[in-house]
Amino acid sequence: MGLELKQHLKMTQQLVMTPQLQQAIKLLQLSRMELVDLIRTEVTENPLLEEPGEGEEESRAEGASPAEQAQEEAAPQHKEAEKAQEVKGEEGANEIDWDQYLDHYQLQGHTAPSNRGLSDEELPGYEATLTKKTDLVDHLTWQLRLSHFSPDEEKVAMLVIGNLDQDGYFKMPTVEGEAEDAARRDPLVRVSFESGMGLEFCEGVLKKVQALDPVGVAARDLRECLLIQVRVLNADTPEIVAIIERHLKHLESKNYAAVAKDLKISIDEVVKAVKVISHLEPKPGRAFSGEEPQYITPDVYVHKMGDKYITVLNDDGLSKLRISGMYRSALKNGQAGEAKEYIQDKLRSAVWLIRSIHQRQRTIYKVTESIVKFQKDFLDKGIAYLKPLILRDVAEDIGMHESTVSRVTTNKYVHTPQGIYELKFFFNSAINKTGGDEIASEAVKNHIKQIVAAEDPKHPHSDQKIVELLKGQNIEIARRTVAKYREVLGILPSSKRKKFF
Repeated sequence: MGLELKQHLKMTQQLVMTPQLQQAIKLLQLSRMELVDLIRTEVTENPLLEEPGEGEEESRAEGASPAEQAQEEAAPQHKEAEKAQEVKGEEGANEIDWDQYLDHYQLQGHTAPSNRGLSDEELPGYEATLTKKTDLVDHLTWQLRLSHFSPDEEKVAMLVIGNLDQDGYFKMPTVEGEAEDAARRDPLVRVSFESGMGLEFCEGVLKKVQALDPVGVAARDLRECLLIQVRVLNADTPEIVAIIERHLKHLESKNYAAVAKDLKISIDEVVKAVKVISHLEPKPGRAFSGEEPQYITPDVYVHKMGDKYITVLNDDGLSKLRISGMYRSALKNGQAGEAKEYIQDKLRSAVWLIRSIHQRQRTIYKVTESIVKFQKDFLDKGIAYLKPLILRDVAEDIGMHESTVSRVTTNKYVHTPQGIYELKFFFNSAINKTGGDEIASEAVKNHIKQIVAAEDPKHPHSDQKIVELLKGQNIEIARRTVAKYREVLGILPSSKRKKFF
């Protein structure tokens, strides 16, 4: 058999992930906050990008209808950027016709980058811009400086304070070669070794640190934390101390009968002791947590006007980028050499960023419009009327792929007459009702939440009882499904929801 080389012509189709396509996909799945950060970074790094000045962004026609305004928001003033790309055969693909671009580009405002700064009179005072929340370490260190600690005691105390976790517990980190729970088991041993002080001396310093505010700080476990607090409050009765030392597990499961039997006291005495314990703080460092709340800014608004719903993109905070007039003038004046090559590269990057943002906003608008069409009953009447919906339904409606719909609905929020929801919220699996109808899973969760909210706290409903109550509303689901939905909603089991006082 002889071997020979032959040439064959074969035509195939394949998707090439160009850098521009990768950028468009990345922008599509970014949250609003991430997109704002990315735009700010690009404006800083790319000198050809600039933001329009105050008053230049408002270019809508005064008589435009809400629908036309929505379309304008979905397609900001970047049509000039789309004219900048021209295909010139295989070698000239993705090249920009600079002459055509510069002829069609209408510079808005001044040729220099816009200055959006405020005058000195409008700016806040310097002292109003300096702010720092006091954390737990700073709060304890401040008290330490005001207390009567010797230099050796202060050395040990700073080691203790420096090894507090965010809840205020004293836990030393593990080191190489050490057992996983060694530091957690006896962190004071490590402090004694690192400070060169005796263990008994370090124990005394730890007690002085535990006497600082907040009460219960620097405890090594929950038992020690609660015992410190009841002693400071003079509530360390034998019953309360015994419950904290020996029956925290029973306290968690509200098995008060077992506690009463072991301590040989009545249920009423146990309940009285539990009332005191329930007012203690199990995480003393929580008040000094540096975590700030994250406020949600909707990506799109749905307004009801008459019998129709109007979708309007939220462009507040999203800069309407444009090409810098200064560099436009440089290109038009025939800048040559390395400078021109640099400007061309940055211009190409800027154009693609503007087009990608435009495409992202337009896709969000189309997906939201489709969701509004499917979920009109929810917008009119509330969550009980939420319909089962899958990604494929919306993808087929707007002529896009399911993966695109999935990306555009992740971490995107919509403001509706019923509240603010993530776009993913509107996609639910279907649950059969008696009679052949279907109900969305989120609607079932809402029914479970209402049932639990209306129950008697002293006699909470079991999962099986909830199944029976849902059946009375023509919703048939298994007990394990109720348990799963209850856990998703953060609702405790009936044994832990029961209240004795």
